[in-house]
Amino acid sequence: QRTWRAFYSATTLLLDRLDRELQRDAGMPHAYYEILVVLSEAPERSLRMSALAVRSRSSRSRLSHAVAKLEAAGWVQRKDCPGDKRGQLAELTDEGFTALEAAAPGHVEDVRTYLFDRLTPTQIKQLRSISEAMVAGLAQK
Repeated sequence: QRTWRAFYSATTLLLDRLDRELQRDAGMPHAYYEILVVLSEAPERSLRMSALAVRSRSSRSRLSHAVAKLEAAGWVQRKDCPGDKRGQLAELTDEGFTALEAAAPGHVEDVRTYLFDRLTPTQIKQLRSISEAMVAGLAQK
């Protein structure tokens, strides 16, 4: 019970802090930052909306709402999928890439400060191993 409560508190506090600081410093919630990161890493900075939902760990409806907000900011644009009239692509714009580049250094520093600087090198390796085991088990469901 103590291990679960410590893990739950640590992850909740960390994600809440990262979200607040991204909002304050970059004007975007962490979920939007994650969408921009995923698109920035995709070929031609573009993905089908369904693939983007999976990679950003978001429901399709939540992703659609987020992309609409990102479109309004000029950071993402939607396009029809070539050869598939039912599908849509989300594409990171140059303005979105610039916003991501501006937000990344502060976010990386916050992750370092609130997570990695508090752990020993051995704990960091353990955290990675534990996290990978969890992801592998959860991905099977």
